[in-house]
Amino acid sequence: MTAIPAKLLPAIELETGADPTHSILWMHGLGADGSDFVPIVDELALPPASRIRFLFPHAPMRSVSINRGMEMRAWHDYDIIVEAPGLRENMASLHDSQRAIEALIARETERGVKPENIVLAGFSQGGALALQTGLRYSEKLAGIMALSCYLPMPQMLAAEGHRANFSTPVFMAHGESDNTIPLIFAAASKRQLLESGYTVEWHEYRMAHSVCKEEMADISKWLGRILV
Repeated sequence: MTAIPAKLLPAIELETGADPTHSILWMHGLGADGSDFVPIVDELALPPASRIRFLFPHAPMRSVSINRGMEMRAWHDYDIIVEAPGLRENMASLHDSQRAIEALIARETERGVKPENIVLAGFSQGGALALQTGLRYSEKLAGIMALSCYLPMPQMLAAEGHRANFSTPVFMAHGESDNTIPLIFAAASKRQLLESGYTVEWHEYRMAHSVCKEEMADISKWLGRILV
């Protein structure tokens, strides 16, 4: 494992083979860091011949409203509005993180991996960022994986979504008993994406705000289809 240059987000890097042909940028959830999902690489049971570079970036430290203003690693600041229900999001911080992920994509292209061979993945807040960035990116990506999350700023998607990724495969998964990001939020996001014409593979699991073995198996199958 090596570190990304200081001018970019710090990240943990792991390669499954020499001279990678594909990259997966995997964003962690609120309060975690890039190391959170490193163990999943072995669980995915990828083909032995695969040459994939995994990047697990660390979100910057920032004050987060949902946690009473405490500073922690976060991709953006937001709060849950129970009465609506809905989300109140800090658009400036979300756009900052979007640009930071776009910079990592650009770095991968400099290293020889085409955008069409790059997957954006994330869990919880990291999954929201994967959707935010991937659906707006100006070049075709291999896929977008959004786990236990929601579509941020849904009212802006029609105006900001880029046609380059209109047909990009989207994998969404959520726990039926998720009390951190209620299933209703994710289901509403799925409906909006489908009604807007995006291709979404949707999964629900008997779990809370976490991941499970069945989910890992479905992710492995999905990656096997798109990383060709």
